[in-house]
This record gives sequence, C-alpha cells and structure tokens, in this order.
Amino acid sequence: MKRMFTKIAGPILLSALLFAGFNSKAQTASAPAATTFANADTKSDKKSDAITTETKSAPKPADADTAWKPVRRVWGYSFGDFYYAGYADKLARGAETMYNGVATGRNAFQFRRIYLGYDYDITRQFTAELLLASEPNANTGVNGATAIQNGDNLVDNKMAFFIKNINLRYRNIFNGTDFVIGEMSTPGFALNEPGTNGPTSLSEKTWGYRSIEKTITDFHKTNSYDVGAALQGTFDPKTKNYGYVLMVGNNSTSSLLAAGPNNPNTGFFKMFYGDLWGKFFGQKLLVDFYYDHVLTAGSSTVNVNTPPVPVSVGQQSHSVIKGFVAYTTPKLTVGVEAYSNKIANGVITTNTTSAADATVQGISVFVKGAIVKDKLGFFARYDGYNPNNDFDNANTYTKLTNFSSYDPYTKETFYTAGLDFTPTKNVHFMPNIWLVNYKDQRPSASGGLADGNTVVYRFTFFFTFGK
Repeated sequence: MKRMFTKIAGPILLSALLFAGFNSKAQTASAPAATTFANADTKSDKKSDAITTETKSAPKPADADTAWKPVRRVWGYSFGDFYYAGYADKLARGAETMYNGVATGRNAFQFRRIYLGYDYDITRQFTAELLLASEPNANTGVNGATAIQNGDNLVDNKMAFFIKNINLRYRNIFNGTDFVIGEMSTPGFALNEPGTNGPTSLSEKTWGYRSIEKTITDFHKTNSYDVGAALQGTFDPKTKNYGYVLMVGNNSTSSLLAAGPNNPNTGFFKMFYGDLWGKFFGQKLLVDFYYDHVLTAGSSTVNVNTPPVPVSVGQQSHSVIKGFVAYTTPKLTVGVEAYSNKIANGVITTNTTSAADATVQGISVFVKGAIVKDKLGFFARYDGYNPNNDFDNANTYTKLTNFSSYDPYTKETFYTAGLDFTPTKNVHFMPNIWLVNYKDQRPSASGGLADGNTVVYRFTFFFTFGK
C-alpha cells in the first residue's frame, strides 16, 4: 500500500509543481495588466458594471529615441571641364590660378575636383566624417624626378587622393553647440552639414558655384580647411538664425609639417579663427563676419628644434578680416564679399631697407538666378584684388612673407559668367567664360610690366551622389 501511494503521489506532486511554476511564470509575464472594478456609487450601463481589464504597455527606456536614425553614408561629387585657353598672359602671372603657365590654344578634358566621403554616426551625439579629395590643376608639373608642383597628382601624373577631412563631432556638447576635433573646414567660407550647429550660410554655399571658381579669399589662399579643434554653435538652437564658430588650427591644412621638426613655420604657432553669422528677414538676408590671425616665423634661419626668434625683421604674422552680405530668394541671389589681409613685415622696402607691412584687399560681387525653375539658371561674378594697398610708386618692394604665390605688384581683376543647365537633380552642365586681367602697379619707367589677360572658355560638368 505504501509503495502504491508513493507511485501515485510522486507524479501528482511533480505535476503540481510544474503547474505552479507555469502559472507563476504566466502571472509574471502579464504583470503590466491591472484589474479594475466599476465604481458602484456611480450610475453606469451594463458595460461599466462588468469587470474590465486595462492593459498598459511597458514603459520605454528613458533614453530611447525612435525618431533618430543613424547615418551610414558614402557620398561624393566631382566637377571638371572641357577647356580651351583662348589667350594666355605672356608673362605667366597669376601663380594662384590653375591656368598659370597654360599656353594659348591648349585644350583638354580635365577633372578639377573629385570627392569621396563617408559619414558615420557612432551614437546620437558622436559622428565621424572622412573625406578623400583629388584636386589636380591644369598646370600640374614635375620638378625633377620626385616632386609634383601645383596638383594632387603622383609623380607619374596619375590622379591621387589625399585626406582632406577626418574629424569627430560631439553634437550638442552644450545646448546649441557642437565640438569638432580633427581635420575640418574652417569658418572662412566652407559649408557645414545641415542638422549640425555649424553655419550653412557662409559665402561658398551662398555663391553656390565652387565648380566654377573658389570664393575670393579661398582663391587667394586663406585656409579652407585645417587640423585643429572648433566650437560651432547657434545662439537660438530652435531656429538657427544666429551663430558663431571659434577654431584653433595648425595653419598647415592637411600637411603633417606642424607635427614634425622639419619646417620652422609650423608647429610653434597656431592659427585662430572666429566667425559670427546671422540670417534676417525670413532668412533672406545673410550676414557673416570673419577674422583670423596667425604668427609666423621671421626671415632669418632658425634652429628648428627651438621656437624661432627672428632677428632682422621682427615677428611676422597675418590677419584677415572679412565681411559677407547676401540677399537670396529662389529666383535671384546677390552677394558681396570684401576682405583685408594685413601681412606684418611682409615686404622689404628699398627706401628704408627694412621690413614693412603689406595690406591685401579684395572685393567680390556675384549674382545668380533662375531662368527656368530647376532646369536653367545663370551666374556672373566680378572680383577685384590688390596685393599691396600701401603701395608707393617711389618705393621698390621685395617679398618677405612665406606666402609662396604672393606678388606685391600685380593687381588682378577676375570675371566669370555662364549658364547652368540641370537636366535632373544633382547633375549640372555649365558653359562659361573664365577671365583674369593683370595690371602692374608700378609705372613703366620704374619697371612696370604691360597689362595682360588669361581667357579660358569652358564647358563645365558637375554631379553629386549619395546625398
């Protein structure tokens, strides 16, 4: 009998334990459900008198953001031309231009920029940017067997990429401000991505035709990108109509010279950039003020392992102050950009046989608009450039600054105009004319050279992908 009870009780007990465990698990799984009863003191219909069950969803984590989607994006763009050099300056002036030294009659199909980028959102607050660039010039040449001049080409003249941007962005490090560190666009004119707290109304974006030509300050070698750190912020994060950029950089663009011992002009001094921008009248009026300053080495030979101490000419520096104003509508945009660059101890004068400052000044005026909406547009631009506003006919100047392309004598006037045919979004075909006039400030009796021109006729193509 005892054995019989054990045989029967064992399975019954096991079944009971399993049932209890299953029931407990089921109750735990349905824990969010709460049972409520209708209020007996309140008149109600039959439905409200019944026992009802209210099911509540499990609360979402506090940091969940289903609206945010991380970016994993490969993108790029390219522009180039079929160009024909209608006339070349006989004195090969304009070292800052891409057609310097190109002979009259030369013609070719040519890429002038190829970008390949990758954007990656690490988290909601941290994002990385990588940009490879190839920007060859029409006047690329080989110096000896190993050095390339005026282009991002290999020694065998094949196009090559270099790293133009690689940076980490900390979004909203505090409300309305991003922190960026690495190699990035400077606030002088370059575009920042929409959705960040950086400016999107600077001169390059507003001009909108980098595929035709750089902005005037970029044209004359103010840094468009640099290695450093920046705060990019808005004073009104919700509307983003007003903002600022503060940046410190190496003043070496993508070069590693600032990190090593082989160049006395980098690595000891840092370049400081500042920018204030605003959008007014329904974001139709754009205003931007920019300033940068950097100390550079003097002319004397220095020990590269110690901070340079100029002896004969005093400390050199340059400072750019710039203003930009534009009025923009879907049909017509007009913009004006003016700047002044003071190059301290930038030249030597024969009158005093000592170093003197040189003040560079430039102004750019452009207009662009729509002829047929989204299909056909036009653009035109004028630049005036004076490399030495302090020029004195009674003096002779010798270049002292380390700006390799600086010429204290030659004024430049730049013109461009053309049409913009857009057969589909992100594809442009643009016939245009590109012209620079050169004028020597010296009278002919004092060695002044004859006026000259460079005229290039181009059919420009431009396309983007991945954005």
